[in-house]
Amino acid sequence: MEHSQQTFPVDPAVLKKMKTELTRFMMTYKFALDEMDTKINILQEEFQYVHDYNPIEHISTRLKSPESILEKVQRKKLPLNLATIRNELNDIAGIRINCSFQKDIYKIKDMLSAHQDLRVVEVKDYIQAPKENGYRSLHLIAELPVYMSDRVEHVAVEIQIRTVAMDFWASLEHKIFYKFGEVVPNDMRHELKEVADIAAQLDTRMEGLHRRSEQHKEQYYARESMKSLQVDQKQFALPERLLQALSNTNETPNDK
Repeated sequence: MEHSQQTFPVDPAVLKKMKTELTRFMMTYKFALDEMDTKINILQEEFQYVHDYNPIEHISTRLKSPESILEKVQRKKLPLNLATIRNELNDIAGIRINCSFQKDIYKIKDMLSAHQDLRVVEVKDYIQAPKENGYRSLHLIAELPVYMSDRVEHVAVEIQIRTVAMDFWASLEHKIFYKFGEVVPNDMRHELKEVADIAAQLDTRMEGLHRRSEQHKEQYYARESMKSLQVDQKQFALPERLLQALSNTNETPNDK
C-alpha cells in the first residue's frame, strides 16, 4: 500500500508575508554590496586620476542564493529563521578585490577601515598565516548601515582582498576540488601547496621589481627636473657645466 506524503496547507496571507520578509532580507544584502562596490569604485577612480598607479586590478561581487543559504544553515545545524541567519552567517554578501601587489592589500584594508560608516568586526589574515593547503588572502567582515524605508539594518559583508597571483591559484584550486569532490589525491594536494608557494614567491619578486622601477623613475625625474628652471613663466635650460660648477662651489663668508 502506497503512503502519500502528508502536506500542510499554508495560509496564502502568511505565505505572502514570509515572502515579503525574505525579499527585504535579501535586498538589504544586495544594497550593502552596492554601497561597498561604490566605496571601492571611488577609491579606484581616485587612484586612477590622482595617484601614480591604480593598485586595484579587478572587483567582483557575489550574493548567496536562498538555496545556498539554506544548505549552509542545515550544514551548521542552525535554527531556520532570519534573525539567526543574519547573526550567524557573515558571507551572504561577498566582495572580492584583486590587487597588483601584496602591500596594496593592506593599504586598501586601511583605507576601507577609515570609513566612519563602516565597522570592521573580524580580520582573518591568510597571507601572514596561510592555510595548510597554501591558500593566501586577507578576509574582512565589515558591517555597514543600510537605510530602508522604515528601518536601518546593519549588514555584514565579507571582503576578500588578494593579489592576482593569489586569485589565480585559488580559482584553479577550487576547480580541481570541485571536479574531484573533496577526494583529491595526496600527490596533487602536495603539488598544489608547492604551486601556492611559487605564486607567493612570484608576488614577492614582482613587488621587488615594482619598487626598483619606482626608485629608477624618481631618480630619472629628479635628473630631468635639474635640466631647466622656470622664472616668470619662462623656461630656461640649465647647462650641465653650470650645475657642476655650482655644486662644487663651497664658499663660506670670511669672518670679520
